[in-house]
Order: sequence, then structure tokens, then C-alpha cells
Amino acid sequence: MDEATLRERASALPAEPGVYQFLDGDRVLYVGKAVELRDRVRSYADPRSERIRQMVARAGEIDIAVTDTESQALLLEANLIKRHRPRYNVRLKDDKSYPLVALTDHDYPRLRITRDPEGGSTVFGPFTDKGTVETVCKALRDIYGLRGCSDHKFANRDRPCLDYDIGLCSAPCTGEISREGYLDDVASVERFFNGETGVLTEPLRREMERAAQDERFERAANLRDMLDAVEQFRETGGEAVTQADSQRRRTDVLGVSLAGREPTVALLRAEDGQLVDREQHTLAVPDSDEPTESAVELPDASDPGAVLGAFIPQYYAGTELPDRLLCPEQPVGDGLDAWLADAGVELSVPGAGREATLIDLAMKNARRDERERDGTTGLAAALGLDRADRIEGFDVSHARGRDVVGSNVCFVDGAAEKSDYRRKKLTETNDDYANTRRLVEWRARRAVEGRDDRPDPDLLLIDGGEGQLDAAREALDAVGWDVPAVALAKAEEIVVTPEGEYDWDSGDEKLKLLQRVRDEAHRFAVQYHETLRDEVSTALDEIDGVGPETRKRLLGRFGSVDGVRAATAAELQEIDGIGEQTAERISRQL
Repeated sequence: MDEATLRERASALPAEPGVYQFLDGDRVLYVGKAVELRDRVRSYADPRSERIRQMVARAGEIDIAVTDTESQALLLEANLIKRHRPRYNVRLKDDKSYPLVALTDHDYPRLRITRDPEGGSTVFGPFTDKGTVETVCKALRDIYGLRGCSDHKFANRDRPCLDYDIGLCSAPCTGEISREGYLDDVASVERFFNGETGVLTEPLRREMERAAQDERFERAANLRDMLDAVEQFRETGGEAVTQADSQRRRTDVLGVSLAGREPTVALLRAEDGQLVDREQHTLAVPDSDEPTESAVELPDASDPGAVLGAFIPQYYAGTELPDRLLCPEQPVGDGLDAWLADAGVELSVPGAGREATLIDLAMKNARRDERERDGTTGLAAALGLDRADRIEGFDVSHARGRDVVGSNVCFVDGAAEKSDYRRKKLTETNDDYANTRRLVEWRARRAVEGRDDRPDPDLLLIDGGEGQLDAAREALDAVGWDVPAVALAKAEEIVVTPEGEYDWDSGDEKLKLLQRVRDEAHRFAVQYHETLRDEVSTALDEIDGVGPETRKRLLGRFGSVDGVRAATAAELQEIDGIGEQTAERISRQL
């Protein structure tokens, strides 16, 4: 492949994370990962070594797989290298796998992080960020008390160890908890790793609030940090590379795109809990003039269920069936369900959890060349931009100038790119224009100074009207970041630009795209604001006349909210700043 051809093919690739493969016919020459596929593949036009120069010259094709996060790309790259053993990849001498979380097969299971789980263990992962996994496991032990000690130590204790004293273990070794109670806690931990994150986040949040009310602020801060790590663990998408049922050998995940003349089906393959491969297939419509050689015949191209119903029997007629098949919709076809059931294949259409995340990823791969239907092409044309594939949204949330926070969300090709979400705590002021200016300036300065690892967006969307847009453009001009910006207010749904306003129809795909970005920026800002507010809030904050200093004096005098609740009106009035009416209000509201 020459330099011109490589640059041309790279320019057609998405600016998203993923894995790329240089191919010589059916032979894989090289596998790599990228935060941004387009720029990374383009860089091979100027090879850094003679070895890579030879690889590019031999390659005839480039194949890619889009992922949601860089972590997923890292894992998929590692598995493709192990599977294909490409000639031009450097093979690591220390070929260790990524860390797993294991619940051992004992009467009282042990929770541990390992690269080599014991036989019979229930295993979750792999995970790429060991530090985050360690924090999550500590939080699980803090809430559920699962043991972390070795079998030798467990079998030879006659009194609880230090872990019991500091609340990290319920001490089943000395009978401080019944086996039934301990196994209930083990089941809760399994539910967390299978996607039910509320079994950890809700107890952590309640414990954090209790600690704050009791003025155990160091404990509250530690719990807050744990909660942040758990929520990051849930949101990054890294856990989506594992199967919900890690005991199964193979799961195939299908995604469908109906864009263009021929529908596309993307297939992601997970084996032993790891995402290992990706394929893409087109389906030939009967009136198509030149169906591709590998296409599947299709009776109805307008129904995703019909597309799946046509694809599944024809594709799997020539390859081994998986243990599980995950689909975005129920496949339509006579006898298809019975055939899969007889073959022992479990067909599922997940609506939530980790399996739904895998479906989203397959759908993303299926429609990676689609632009018109998600509104990006029409939006770019309407605003006079080269493209609007990558949009960043901004919003500010506060409570009358307190706990001011800003959100910065990202959409790529019309879909949320959650790994590129950011948030910022801002100076406390009840001025939305000033807050917007600070938030956009923070993003712009990081970009200009090279401290933000994300690509520059094609468009900034500000939640608000003309005032907020002017504030954002002032910030861009002050820093010198040349990125176009528009605003969208909630009331009129008018798109405000520096050149004028657009009143698009409510069903217009361009407007729907901007609304999705705006609403997500608002949701993310409010979520962060509520998190900050809840970290330090108590029931006293809801009482008129009780400010931060009065609250501090009340808690200092009575020890806790319950102590304030038990106090008489006369006792409350002994506190500086509390008169008869405020005392009565406190007694009544508590």
C-alpha cells in the first residue's frame, strides 16, 4: 500500500477509539489500538521504522473495530494479537493477562484480585485499571465484609483480626456472622459485578450521609472517594468487555444498521468473558444491482428483526454456533427460535445492564459509516461547518450560587461518548454568564496548552441563550481556541448562532441531535451538583434561617441532627443566631 492510498483510506475512518488491523489478504500483519483511529492510521504514511515501512508496503487492506473506550480497545488488541500472532507486532516477554476479580469456591468465599484464579472460582473481568478495581473491592469489603485473608490464616484464627476491627471483614472465621448471612453478602457482591451497581452505591451513599451528619468528616470523605471510584467504574464502559454470565464459553453480539442501500450487521465475539473479535457483513436486497460476494439474501430490508432473521441462519450455517446470542431486537423467522433452542443456544434481547452495553457497542460498529440519520451531516450543512461529527455540550448547575458546577459532555456521530465526559467545580457565584465563561475557558485553555487528551470538537453547544453564547465566545477569544459555538435554550428551542437564530421544526434531525446533547449536558451537571450538595448537606439545610454557620453551631452543640431534633425550643434558642421563630421552625421541620 503506498502513502497516497494509506492517507486516502485513513481519512475515511472515524475519529473514535478502536482497533485497526493491516491485512495482506486473509493474513493479519499488524494489530494496533488507537484513541482516535483516523489520526493513528494516517500516521503510518510516515513510518517510524524500517520494520513498519515494510509492513505498510505489504498490506493491501485496513480493517477496524470501533470501541466505546480506550480500555476496550486495549483488551481487544491484546486478544487479537494472541489469536492471530501478527508478524509485525512486538510480542511481550511478560505476557501477563489483565487483573480479574475472583470469588473463591469455599464455604466462606474469599474476594481477591488476581491474574490466575483458582479452579472453581466465580470470575469477573478482565479489567485494565487495577487501581480502580482495588478501590471498588475495598468498598465492597467495607459494605459487605467479605474476607480477603488466605485459607491458612482463615483456618487458624481463634479471634477476629484487624480487618474485623476496622470494618473490612465480618469475621466468619470465628463465627461472628452465620454462614447464611455471609453467603447473602457474597450474593450481593456477585450482583454488583453482574451489573446491579445500586447494591454498592446506595449503601455507600447512605453511610456517607450518616458520617457527615455525625461530623465524622474524614470517614465521609473516604466514602465519597469510594463512591466516585465505583461510579467511574460503572460509567467508563470497561466492564462491558465481560459477559454477564462469565461461566459461558462464547457469546456473539449482533448490531444492525439500515442505512444505505444494503443493511449491515456487526458481530462482536466474546469468549471466556473477553471481547476477542469483530466482523461486519452486508445483506443483499433483492433489487440491488450488484450485491457483494459475501452478502446474505434478504427479503425485507426495512425491519431490523427481519434482517436478523435472515442473517442468523445463513451465517451460522457455515460456522459454529455460540452458547449465547445477544440481539438488539427479536429476530423474525419461521422456526428460528426452535432451531436455536434445539442447538442449545440461548437467545436474548437485553434491555439494561452490561449486556445492553455490548448491544450498544455492536450497533455503533454496524452504523459507523452512517451520518445522515443521526443528524450530523444536516447540522454541519445548516451551520456552514465542514462537519459536526464531534459535538461537546456545556451546562452549569448551582443552588442560588452555591455548589456551582459545570458539565462538559461529548457526542460522536450522534451518540454519547461517555468516556470523554468531564466535569468542573466552579467559583461560587450566582451569575450564569460568568459561570459559563469560566467553564468554557477551562476547557479551551486545557486544549490550547495540550493538557486535554481529547480531540478538538467540531462544535460547542452551550445550554442557554444569547447571553450564555456571548460569554462562551468571550472565553474562546480570550484563550485563542478556534472552535465554532452555538446555543440552545430550553424554552423556545431556538438555535442561537453568532450570525443569527434558527427555528427548526420539532421533528428535524438536526434539532433532535442538539437537544440530545443539551439535555445530557444538563443531566450530567445536575447529577454532579447533587453529589456535591449531598456530600455536606443535612436535613438542617432545608430550613429557612439556618445557614452554614448556624448549622455548624447546632451540630457542635447537640452532636448530630438527631440531637438537634431532640432539643427543646428553649435549648435551641441558646445558640447564637437562633430566635424564637427559627427555633419553632427547626422543631416543626425536623
